[in-house]
Amino acid sequence: MIYPDRKFWNEQQKVLRKSLTHPDQHSKAIELFLDQHARVHAAGMSGAGLWSFEDEVLERVSARQMRLIPRNGEHSIAWVVWHMTRIEDVSMNLLVAASPQVLCAEDWPERMKVRVRDTGNLMSPAGVAELSACIDMEALRDYRLAVGRRTREIVKQLNPQDLKRKVEPARLQQISREGAVVAAAQDLLDYWGGLTLAGLLLMPPTRHNFIHWNEALKIKQKFGKEFNEIS
Repeated sequence: MIYPDRKFWNEQQKVLRKSLTHPDQHSKAIELFLDQHARVHAAGMSGAGLWSFEDEVLERVSARQMRLIPRNGEHSIAWVVWHMTRIEDVSMNLLVAASPQVLCAEDWPERMKVRVRDTGNLMSPAGVAELSACIDMEALRDYRLAVGRRTREIVKQLNPQDLKRKVEPARLQQISREGAVVAAAQDLLDYWGGLTLAGLLLMPPTRHNFIHWNEALKIKQKFGKEFNEIS
């Protein structure tokens, strides 16, 4: 496995952050975003031919392995993928584009065989276990591809003035009405409410994904050889 260079990633995030705040660097900022975004999704999502953190983590990992929760651990890899993808879907569509969630555009909950629709923030251990046990892994990966591609469509349409805008309260209320974030996780909505659209590009679809792929990698490492032998 090629382990991600965290120092390089952090440096690239700094460059992206700076570019997003300078209107005359808008084209560079979008290019940097698309590069970083491609690296935290499957290579097939963007077709850019870049190294994929997602592909590295999930290489030779079976559906059964993705459902496993380490002893004394909080999450499975399946939950991590669900959480990352739901966060990106909600933030990019409802907050940035004011468009319907990808989840709601097709029969994704039925295809993934899940009842929950929220991001998974503050999900109980029983909820994590249930989601991990029932979710269809192939459909989950397909949903993630669809969300990633939709994000890229949205970001390519943004102009420098858009990036300066704060998140609109009405869009945060829409998230609550749709049950995309549970009431107990109101702090997440408060956090998003303090961001500009440029700030949203820095965290959910880029850095947030990177953080949670590191979590998934650690889950994989916790099982070690035993994990690799589980079919």
